[in-house]
Amino acid sequence: MDIQTGFFYLFAAVLLFSAFKVVTARNPVHAVLYLMLTFSQASGLWFLLEAEFLAITLVLVYLGAVMVLFLFVVMMLDINVDTLRAGFWKHFPLAATLGAVVAFEMAAVLMSGFRLSQAPQVVGPAAQVANAQALGVLLYTEYLMPIQIAAAILLVAMVAAIALTLRERKDSKAINPAIQVRVKARDRLELVKVAVTQPAPAPAAPEAAAEEKKQ
Repeated sequence: MDIQTGFFYLFAAVLLFSAFKVVTARNPVHAVLYLMLTFSQASGLWFLLEAEFLAITLVLVYLGAVMVLFLFVVMMLDINVDTLRAGFWKHFPLAATLGAVVAFEMAAVLMSGFRLSQAPQVVGPAAQVANAQALGVLLYTEYLMPIQIAAAILLVAMVAAIALTLRERKDSKAINPAIQVRVKARDRLELVKVAVTQPAPAPAAPEAAAEEKKQ
């Protein structure tokens, strides 16, 4: 067994273990952390298959953005685990049936094998460069205009999402800057005249003072 095969079995074993823990973990935060470990091992398998672009995209997009967002959302929400697990056995027969069907299909594909007369061969300039470089050259030469259109659409969507989030709400404490500029000192400060000296309180009666001492 060579080094590449050893790394494949290592990544596959850790991936299966972490994927199993995602389903069986009682703590939602632990489940998200195990899912992040699953994605990292899948990225390692992509590297072994010489798909560097897909591996890096998996790490940057899912581990660097999506899963971190999921982790913060799960940590901020007050999730009742008992309520989530209440319907586990109710839906277990359907889930087990679907899992068995998927496992049977995968086993049928693996046992029958991929019937290829010969291995596909890469011909042309892409044969001398890495797939990430070949994909970059292809995207920014022949598909430059669709890439620019997609970037503009994503920018518009991002600006629209920010505008929808920051629209005026009743519970918002934001103040209009135009109102702040027009504010005058007399509108915020009120001077109250207070006498410099106050008359001394009248002395208490001797009987009242004696009663206060007794109390």
